[in-house]
Amino acid sequence: MEISSRFVGAPLKPMETQITWRQTTNYAAALGDANPRYLDDERQEGIVAPPMFCVAVTWPISERIGEYIEAPDFPSQIVATQVHYTEHLQLHRLVRPDDRLTIRGRLAAILPHKAGALMVLRYDAHDPTGDIVFTEHIGGMMRGVRCTDAGAGAEQLPIVPAAAVQGPRLWEVTIPIDRTAPFVYDGCTNICFPIHTSVKFARQVGLPDIIYQGTATLALGVREMIDREAAGDPGRVKSIACRFTGMVIPGREIRVQLFGRQSDGDHTHLFFTVLNADGKRVVSDGVVTLSE
Repeated sequence: MEISSRFVGAPLKPMETQITWRQTTNYAAALGDANPRYLDDERQEGIVAPPMFCVAVTWPISERIGEYIEAPDFPSQIVATQVHYTEHLQLHRLVRPDDRLTIRGRLAAILPHKAGALMVLRYDAHDPTGDIVFTEHIGGMMRGVRCTDAGAGAEQLPIVPAAAVQGPRLWEVTIPIDRTAPFVYDGCTNICFPIHTSVKFARQVGLPDIIYQGTATLALGVREMIDREAAGDPGRVKSIACRFTGMVIPGREIRVQLFGRQSDGDHTHLFFTVLNADGKRVVSDGVVTLSE
């Protein structure tokens, strides 16, 4: 299969959504995150959604992207070949219950890659006043798909901070991933795909078993950054980025490792990775940027 970068810039149909407290608290519960900022609705400031909740907001578009791309000749069949490869979230503020959001987007980039072709979608979430709440760039690796040209859009993708030096880890935490964890995440987020909950389907497509959702693995890493580096304040998170480079089999464990802090004016970049039970990186080039 082939794809051309001429589709870069194609708009997506807008989607409107109303956020409920049940959605935001369920997302926190799916991660075992008891931060009162997510769960205690008696707080004077009210409750907020975990930063990674944004991926659940945009999932209905990603799930049916072929229906949302406004390009009649876009080869929708290639979407079935993609796996989640990159994630970048820029947070202007945290999502809150009762938010009414309009998600607008476009096909931001199509780039050749040794594994196939990388397609990056950009989503912008606005509230009714027109203020932007978050921007997400989500990259899907289309395995076995050839980009027929040199690609387009790379210059418009967000620049991800890189660690000046990758030194020894500053801390590490081991997190068990229960066998039921992907089912809980599926049910609490409505991010549904059978490789996470059907052993039969997973093995039919060549996987050894069901795998824990990549966004859930990343969210656990972000949870640890907030608790250990931001005094439990998710409002300090300004951006999140990573590459997904491996699989987590539920019923085993992961290790979140922080290996760098880098100040940049009034921001601090936290560089981390997540390893699976075999010691392989499943989240690479992880960066959480905090405001001071």
